[in-house]
Amino acid sequence: MSGWFVCVCTPSTDPTNIYIYITYPVYTRMKTLLSFMHCFSNFLYSITTVRSNSDCLLLLALSRGWYKCGKWEYLREEDIFTAGMNGNGPSKLVDPLEDLVPGVGTYEDFNTIDWVREKSKDRDRHREITNKSRQSTVALLHSLCDAFSGWLLMLLVGLMSGALAGGIDIAAHWLSDLKGGVCLTDFWFNHEHCCWMSNETFQERDRCPEWQSWAELITGKSEGAFAYIMNYMMYIFWALLFSLLAVTLVRAFAPYACGSGIPEIKTILSGFIIRGYLGKWTLIIKTITLVLAVSSGLSLGKEGPLVHVACCCANILCHLFTKYRKNEAKRREVSYYFPLKTLWRSFFAALVAAFTLRSINPFGNSRLVLFYVEFHAPWHLVELAPFVLLGIFGGLWGALFIRANIAWCRRRKSTRLGHYPVIEVLVVTAMTALLAFPNSYTRMSGAELISELFNDCSLLDSSQLCGYKQVTDRPAGENLYTALWQLALALIFKMLITVITFGMKVPSGLFIPSMAVGAIAGRLLGVGMEQLAYYHHDWVIFKGWCSQGADCITPGLYAMVGAAACLGGVTRMTVSLVVIMFELTGGLEYIVPLMAATMTSKWVADAFGREGIYEAHIRLNGYPFLEPKEEFEHSSLAVDVMRPRRSDPALAVLTQDGMTVGEVETLVESTHYSGFPVVVSQESQRLVGFVFRRDLLISIDNARKRQEGIVSTSQVFFSEHAPSQPPDAPPPLRLRGIMDLSPFTVTDHTPMDITVDIFRKLGLRQCLVTHNGRLLGIITKKDILKHMAQIANRDPDSILFN
Repeated sequence: MSGWFVCVCTPSTDPTNIYIYITYPVYTRMKTLLSFMHCFSNFLYSITTVRSNSDCLLLLALSRGWYKCGKWEYLREEDIFTAGMNGNGPSKLVDPLEDLVPGVGTYEDFNTIDWVREKSKDRDRHREITNKSRQSTVALLHSLCDAFSGWLLMLLVGLMSGALAGGIDIAAHWLSDLKGGVCLTDFWFNHEHCCWMSNETFQERDRCPEWQSWAELITGKSEGAFAYIMNYMMYIFWALLFSLLAVTLVRAFAPYACGSGIPEIKTILSGFIIRGYLGKWTLIIKTITLVLAVSSGLSLGKEGPLVHVACCCANILCHLFTKYRKNEAKRREVSYYFPLKTLWRSFFAALVAAFTLRSINPFGNSRLVLFYVEFHAPWHLVELAPFVLLGIFGGLWGALFIRANIAWCRRRKSTRLGHYPVIEVLVVTAMTALLAFPNSYTRMSGAELISELFNDCSLLDSSQLCGYKQVTDRPAGENLYTALWQLALALIFKMLITVITFGMKVPSGLFIPSMAVGAIAGRLLGVGMEQLAYYHHDWVIFKGWCSQGADCITPGLYAMVGAAACLGGVTRMTVSLVVIMFELTGGLEYIVPLMAATMTSKWVADAFGREGIYEAHIRLNGYPFLEPKEEFEHSSLAVDVMRPRRSDPALAVLTQDGMTVGEVETLVESTHYSGFPVVVSQESQRLVGFVFRRDLLISIDNARKRQEGIVSTSQVFFSEHAPSQPPDAPPPLRLRGIMDLSPFTVTDHTPMDITVDIFRKLGLRQCLVTHNGRLLGIITKKDILKHMAQIANRDPDSILFN
């Protein structure tokens, strides 16, 4: 069906006259001519035909006042001729690019979004909805739905994230226990649940008739060397199978599903585009392979990758709502600022996720915490000294781990080791399984190990860590000494194997391995303090609060503090880490020991380098992320960082008129820049605006296809009014609609520390450098990152994005 395009314009010479220009083709919604006239009846006195033919129609209306132009409407051809409008054809300018062209305002992969433009689009959208809501009931309902959509999105994100987290935990627990045996009555039960369902009496807590090891199933024997070897081989077999499935699925279907995802999430939240990283395939594969990777026995956790899983859920669900689907900044509200409404919505999402998790009950203890603790004795002020020692250990371990892991990952990227990720995963899994099985504390999963170390011994506890001669005053027994040796070996093993495991091509978190290292060190120190208090209770440090026979030291508390210290040393978290420990343990009364160890850990680790593990991986991968904690102390100016430099070619710019379509296309094709400043002329270099490369190409391509007469010799102009042209010239192309009329600018003498702060706090993609209003150059996020790398004596060409 044929259609018409309408443009309403006010000539600058006579603001009381309005030209209504109608031409073929059409790009927006349908509306009849009569309804069009009715819409403008409030400010039009009369309407007369100026010119008309079969292609276009020009009307002249007398206005009651000033009216700015640019509204497009969709008219049916038969409606116009029914109204009896006929005459000669006009020579008025066609401007189809003021309408929304598909693709304009979007971004290519590995590019940074324009925060200012995205926020401006959202404000315009909200203003339009608010204005329309006063006109009709339907529009009011639409406005209410738009306002409620954010809360509905949070509800859906909470439900989906909580359900996936619960399912992942249940599946990982079952598959981890599957390496050791199977439940005969119900094979889908893990070891703990299988024994809970048993109706028979059994002596040892981990041995019940319903649960049988693989040696019992295959050979019929549970004791002896052959049974041990059989269980050993089955343990290695299942570990290799799970890791092979995990790395194969990641390689085949979703390469972005590997790693923890937190460095990339931080980069994406800062405005960087990584297509597919938060997509549905990444979510599906990451959920499946996370279960397999954790169950394989590798020294990794699932808590970090769950952040990636939750972000995938949010990104996918965002596409159900227009205001989030069409605006990149709306999906990243928490990055450069955290408005109050986002805080409340985040709280609501967490509430829904917690409710969903509580309903699933994945931990089997009717609690929301993974490691619930309830210690029998309070801590004493004197114990702050060993807590600080744990903080020092955590800081040293964190700094050492970051340097060792980054060195290993850099070796993986720069050598042939990185070309064989499947073989690497299988070799590391085989090493882990071979070394882990003989030691009961390395054989169990990381979550089970931490739970065991946090445990406070009771009268009925059969753990080796509770192998005291007497449970009341707790002198160490033979079983406890054996457990301590095993823990010391487990500590060395965990510290070494985690370095080469984190960063492999499988989903891998760092929370549980780091906490395991700290919990082992803390338990060892706690038992040492406990025995010191038992045998030397008359020392000055124990007088007044730890008398003979009193059970005053809690080794489980030391394990919890050590876990927080090591995790803080690796991630450099402080306040959030203490909150996480509350969430994991429920131990709110131990806030002071946790804070003391966490702050000490951060101070010690910062002495060796201010980067946490995730910031170090961001720098290793070259992601364009401006770290808020990194201070810019160099005294350089904007003119020192901007491009072009003194030896570079002149800055590629567009003029607001005088260039043809062919010249613009040649300029774009001969450069790789993401955008171009628009100036008045090459001589004056007075800044007019800024145009993005992608928008420019899409708009020109769209005009060639849909606007008649646009050829390579057509004039391109960005001004409000078309320049004068010869009568036989092809129709010009107006691109003012895609130009940013208010690009951010700084002067050439602006200090770079201020410029860096502007980029961080406003999330700028680029800013232009001027001198007395004349354009001198441009500074992009990439230029700042390269400059900061040069100052830090790092390779400036390691920045990834173009």
